[in-house]
Amino acid sequence: MYLDFALIITVLTLLTGLVWALDRFWLRKRRRQRLVDGAIDSDQPSKPVELAISVFPVLLLVLLFRSFLFEPFKIPSGSMIPTLWIGDFIVVNKYAYGLRLPVLNTRFLEIGEPQRGDVMVFRYPEDQRINYIKRVVGLPGDRVVYRNKVLFINGEPVLQEPLGNWVGEGLNRNPPGTRPQKRSELLGEEPHHIVVYPERPDRQSRDWVVPEGHYFVLGDNRDQSLDSRAWGFVPEELLVGKAVMIWMHWDCGRGCVDWRRIGDRIR
Repeated sequence: MYLDFALIITVLTLLTGLVWALDRFWLRKRRRQRLVDGAIDSDQPSKPVELAISVFPVLLLVLLFRSFLFEPFKIPSGSMIPTLWIGDFIVVNKYAYGLRLPVLNTRFLEIGEPQRGDVMVFRYPEDQRINYIKRVVGLPGDRVVYRNKVLFINGEPVLQEPLGNWVGEGLNRNPPGTRPQKRSELLGEEPHHIVVYPERPDRQSRDWVVPEGHYFVLGDNRDQSLDSRAWGFVPEELLVGKAVMIWMHWDCGRGCVDWRRIGDRIR
């Protein structure tokens, strides 16, 4: 069953806020007048009204924080290995690409745009109830080619450097019988790491031209990622934010909490 947490907290905030406003501007005065008239013994609100008033500030704070500042996400798949592992809990900067209305996701204040190399969270274009996380490789107007495990942006190959074999651990262990390779790739100002499986043939070679208002994204686990090569571009209106930090890693196949990854910056 799918639960839209943003919708739930927005509705609860609106309902409790309405109760708070009614009490502040009408119910409180009415209770005080009834107390003066002797109709009641106390001007305290009823239990449901008191509960709504007490939780409204908390809900409002949570709504504002996760809508406009930062929101936590959990990594459920290995498509971003070696940058992000299954079991990582990450923090996403919600204002990096502009402020958006909760639930509607409509941008009302432009602050910044995705940059090549960003690790970006967005709503999956084929099912917008699902959040995806991939790396931005193509900006509007770019011509993107992926051939022989190498990216080409506007006709120029993206620099790669071999770093030896990749050996996963716990939930992130390599599939049996495989020998994936770890490489350094330079898309933006800082290099990041990717994983490729040399023995696996590339998907059908083709090129893409990124339309205005859209982005081309890939997983860092290049041969085990469902990304723009399969389903196309990410429209601007589906952007959620930029992944910035790992705040927890949970894998009980490796002692549950991996303290080594906590606090790592995502790049």
